[in-house]
Amino acid sequence: MTKGSRLLIAGLLVLLGVLQFKLWLGEGSISDVHRLHRQLAEQASENAKLKDANSALEAEVVALKRGTSAVEELARSRLGMIQLGDTFYQYVSPSDPAQAPASGDRKPK
Repeated sequence: MTKGSRLLIAGLLVLLGVLQFKLWLGEGSISDVHRLHRQLAEQASENAKLKDANSALEAEVVALKRGTSAVEELARSRLGMIQLGDTFYQYVSPSDPAQAPASGDRKPK
């Protein structure tokens, strides 16, 4: 082999090494493509969850616009409102059982 062909082969090997580096480790490499595919799948999943939440909110808005029963249900569940004729029960548990008054310690009202 001549000196020129050895230099050509060495240059081609260096070029092959540089191209392999870019393929496996550089910008736009195979690992970047896999990472982007994972991010895309995660974003698609998040978009589907948000779409479902938007649909539920849209259905709630439509129900609230159509009649009073949805407004009444919302007021009862979220605001704790009661209607005339309802019986209201409230249970309050003591925060510390040692501080709870014994049954004989209560004063009559």
